[in-house]
Amino acid sequence: MPFITKKLYSSTRQMALNFLMEELGLSRSEGQRLIARGRLSQNGIVMDDQFGFIEGECEFICFQPLSRGFKPMFVTNDFVVYDKPSGLSVHPHSRLSPYTLNDEIKHEFGDDANATHRIDQETSGLVLVSRHKKSETVLKKLFSERLISKRYLAMVRGHVKDIIDIQEPLFRHDHPNLLISMVVKVNPKGKPSHTIIKPLRYFPEHDMTLVEASPLTGRTHQIRVHLFHVKHPIIGDPVYGPDEKEVIRFIQKELLPEERLRIGGSTRLLLHAHSLEFEYENKRYNIISNKDFVQECFEAMGKC
Repeated sequence: MPFITKKLYSSTRQMALNFLMEELGLSRSEGQRLIARGRLSQNGIVMDDQFGFIEGECEFICFQPLSRGFKPMFVTNDFVVYDKPSGLSVHPHSRLSPYTLNDEIKHEFGDDANATHRIDQETSGLVLVSRHKKSETVLKKLFSERLISKRYLAMVRGHVKDIIDIQEPLFRHDHPNLLISMVVKVNPKGKPSHTIIKPLRYFPEHDMTLVEASPLTGRTHQIRVHLFHVKHPIIGDPVYGPDEKEVIRFIQKELLPEERLRIGGSTRLLLHAHSLEFEYENKRYNIISNKDFVQECFEAMGKC
């Protein structure tokens, strides 16, 4: 488990923030953030006040990355790119989360390295990671200003014959069933959302189409919901398409691969972050995944 509990000792009464900064070499902002998250406790009581005092033995919950040897596919002095497999989360969802891409990022490049965006656990493909705080600020600004072009590949149901320009607002709201934390739907109350779908190849024997999806906005589950809305759902999507009872079973990790194959036609979501194009310090980058996505689709569908 990446999160471990360290026993620390303060020989004098001092501010908890100052103690963590000196004991663990944290910056002031890092110490404040970790205290606010309840990582420090004494005598079983969580200390979430950065101005509180501490003395004697205390416990601190920290992230200790566990590497499995997964390496980035593209490396520069300022940033790297990982080609993430489906099923691997970028960040831990809680302290009980198992291995994530964040383990490899921190293990290889240190605490200041961070993923600058997220892709769903079920989605495979490229993740752009900053190696230090300066590049993180620059890259996140590029994302927020939509200066990074992202293209995805998806295997969808049905025959997509022409380019589809989807401009439907997406609304995110809590689901009445607490096990399903939220759903995203096309709704006039939602935020403006724009996706361009381009057909690449039709497979008549399976009535499915390989498409390229270009999200011009960055909403949660945007590509998945837009394709579901135009009646071309992504094969293997465990949330947008199946009955609610099957969605709940997926969330609770009760669905076996063979059940997912039977219900959704694939053991994984057939969506892949294929390319990233952007300019960084006056140099143009066009980074393309080297994975054979079509081959991976047929393997996940049991067609090989």
